[in-house]
Formats: sequence, C-alpha cells, structure tokens
Amino acid sequence: MPDTAPLYPPLTPYASGMLETAGVHRIYWETSGNPDGIPVLFVHGGPGSGTSPDQRRFFDPARYRIVLFDQRGSGRSTPHGELADNTTPHLIADMEALRVELGIDSWLVFGGSWGSTLALAYAEAHPQRCRGLVLRGIFLCRKSEIDWFLDGIRAFFPEAQRQLAEFIPETERDDLLAAYHRRLVDPDPAVHQPAAHEWATFEASCSTLLPSPELVAAFGRDKTALSLARIEAHYFANDIFLPGNSLLANVGRLRTIPAVIVQGRYDAVCPIVSADELARAWPEARYVIVADAGHSAFEPGICRELVAACDRFARTGAFD
Repeated sequence: MPDTAPLYPPLTPYASGMLETAGVHRIYWETSGNPDGIPVLFVHGGPGSGTSPDQRRFFDPARYRIVLFDQRGSGRSTPHGELADNTTPHLIADMEALRVELGIDSWLVFGGSWGSTLALAYAEAHPQRCRGLVLRGIFLCRKSEIDWFLDGIRAFFPEAQRQLAEFIPETERDDLLAAYHRRLVDPDPAVHQPAAHEWATFEASCSTLLPSPELVAAFGRDKTALSLARIEAHYFANDIFLPGNSLLANVGRLRTIPAVIVQGRYDAVCPIVSADELARAWPEARYVIVADAGHSAFEPGICRELVAACDRFARTGAFD
C-alpha cells in the first residue's frame, strides 16, 4: 500500500453489529473513535468492495464518531454477493436505517469512487441529514463512464484492458459488460470465480498512479473479488437503478451543504472530467485537484487532502 503517513494511527471499534432489513440482507456496521464526537459515515467503493480497517484512519478519533458499514452483499454483510433487493434505493434506505439505529440526527458523509456516487444519491434524497460531504474520485455512473472503465481505459492501461477482454471469447467481446455479467451471476463457482478474479484485478491494476501489487493481491482474494465484480456488473448493467444523469440533475438540492471534492489528476478509473462537471454544476463545493495521483484514496496526495479536509471540518464545520 502507498505511504499512509497522513493517516491517524490504527484503531479498533468500540461497538459493532448487524442491521436487520425487511429481506434476506443483514448489514454489518461498526463505530470507532469518540462516541460523543462528530458522526461521520464512511461509504465504501465498488459497489461491492466492503470496508477495511485503514478506512477508519482518515478521521481524528478524538473528534469523530466514525461509522463504517458494509453495503449489501459486501464485506461482513450477509448473504455475501447477494443481488436480490440490491439496488441504490435499497442502499440509501439502509444508510437512513443505520442513522436511526445509531441515534444520529445528522452526519458528515465521506465517500470515494462508487462511494461518491452513493454519497451523492443519499445526500440528494436526505439533504437535511448531511452536515457535510467529502467526495473523492467522482463517479456519476453514466454510460460514458462505464464504457470508459471497461474499454476506453486502454488508452492508459492497454495491457490490463487487453487481459480483461481476452478472458472473454472473441465472439462476445463487443459487449464486455454483458459477457462478464452473464458469468458473474452464474451460480457455478467454476464459472463466476475466474471472471470475478479477472474483473477485480483489472480494476486494482488501474487504480494507482504507480503499480501496487498489494492492492492487486487484496482485490484478487476470492471473497472480495466475487462481491466487487458481481455487484459492480449488476449495478452497471442496470444503470445503478436511478434515472439517467440524476446525480448531476439534482445537485441543486446540495447547495447549502458544505462539501469538498478531491480528485486525482491522473485517475484512470474515474477520469477527472466527471469531477470537473460536478464542480462546475456545484460551484459552492470546494474542488481540490491532486496533481500527482491516480484513483485510490491511499495515494499519498489524495490521502493528505482527505485527512486535511476532515480535520478542517472538525475545527470549523466547513472546508474553506
């Protein structure tokens, strides 16, 4: 993993549990830091990647009540990799149910990549529950962005994209999303697991400015690879279960919420053009471009900006 010096020291949760839903899903959550601090919700990426202990470390544990949760089918939530009742509206409802379960009136919402997508969707649905937004690696999940991720990215990562494509028989390569989706939803592990490994390691290979074998290995583990690849393909194939371009179209609902957008200049997974469009549509948000970074939140420059933004918010309630 890249240098994590800007992060706060490792910490362990003081509480955790499983949030029950009306269906089969049970949602893992945990809280760490100061029980009386500013509530902050960490919204992980993917969809499907789940949370990790280092994600607690963006926040000053003396000032923040840090809430992490694994989205449906991800991480320690159960059933693992489950797609039934797994849509963006379901995830928004889970976030609201968790807020109520934990007795939180409003919180800072922090999300990167798909986490930025879901954080925006949640904030547009429940603006009164958001004290602020910290967004990184903006992904608005439009068709153009999905097409870039699976195909256009070869402009920067031709070897990785070629490996992704050549896993699929040549007769199916005109629609990689459909080809992978068919395999990833197949119940046979001999079919879905190799496809998941290809998808997940491809994504990890493109996520940092400099190669990170550690990230590729982490994404390539069977459990993480399956939930990440299967749930991503599920959401991408269904246009994230939201009307087209709804996140930009509804940005007016966010104008009074303090916000910062942190974007790596050389982010190949979520190219800067989406962050630029969001910042132009939302001039009230602070926009920070990290000149020497790719996609990962743990790129040194991105990590520093995220920690600094959260420190600033803890002191002043704003990002300016």
